[in-house]
Amino acid sequence: MKPIICLFALFAISFTAYAQERNKEKCIICDSLLKENKHFDAYKCYKEIKAGIDNKDSLYNYVTFYYIIALTELENEARMKEDFLTSLKYGLEALKLTQDNKQYFFDEKFSAREQWMLKNIIVSNFGLGRIEEAIKYKYILYKGYKEGKLPNGIDEYFNFDFFRIDKKNIWGYEWYPELPDNRFSGSFTKIVYYVYSTNEDGTDNEQLYRYHVLMYHHDSKDSKFDYLLERQQEIDNTTVSGSYYQFTYKKDIDYAKLKQDVTKIIKNEMSPDTKRVIYNKK
Repeated sequence: MKPIICLFALFAISFTAYAQERNKEKCIICDSLLKENKHFDAYKCYKEIKAGIDNKDSLYNYVTFYYIIALTELENEARMKEDFLTSLKYGLEALKLTQDNKQYFFDEKFSAREQWMLKNIIVSNFGLGRIEEAIKYKYILYKGYKEGKLPNGIDEYFNFDFFRIDKKNIWGYEWYPELPDNRFSGSFTKIVYYVYSTNEDGTDNEQLYRYHVLMYHHDSKDSKFDYLLERQQEIDNTTVSGSYYQFTYKKDIDYAKLKQDVTKIIKNEMSPDTKRVIYNKK
């Protein structure tokens, strides 16, 4: 009986070694696809390998990591094309894969990926008009901010929206600090929409102007609004700014209305109601 058991064990070891060699060969193919920016083919390649290996396999971490990398590239490509349904699909898959494999990775950079994925999922949901769903993920980032656990780049503010109008890229950013009770304590901005001209490939070229959701200074709790929209633009050595008094917001900002207002201003090239010029120090 023992010889049979030994033979079976030897066969199992040989089969496992053969399978691992085959997977190594497949990894080389996947890696080549990724380097050639064939992200979808690389994604399918890594996904196929991962489906057939155990988490105790020495290749598991490697395959999982680059599977996530391929997913992240696909998510980013779709998001920049404003194909938010596709970017959301890849973003959610990447998030789940990351969360399910935290125990196998101890690298801080890997851990930080989860927070960046949450940010991207927020952008996709905003792009689809799913504001309430986006806010659910936004609360997770706020929790991380309060606990001091966010990585550099999204530890003070985060990108929550992106869209294009007439060859212009519009990026929405939100800051974590909340509206102060003392409305005369100083200047306070909660959200900024940055507007960029674009290069031929659609990437950002030059910042044209930015729209601030700026705290309105008042001393009455009965004020009808807490923020108003202001445009700021750098011209030579000056900052030219002005307020739009028809575009105002309460403390709990209506994101859908804000986006509609910014879109309306850009499309109709609306000028602010006021104008201020600040000469910047060199």
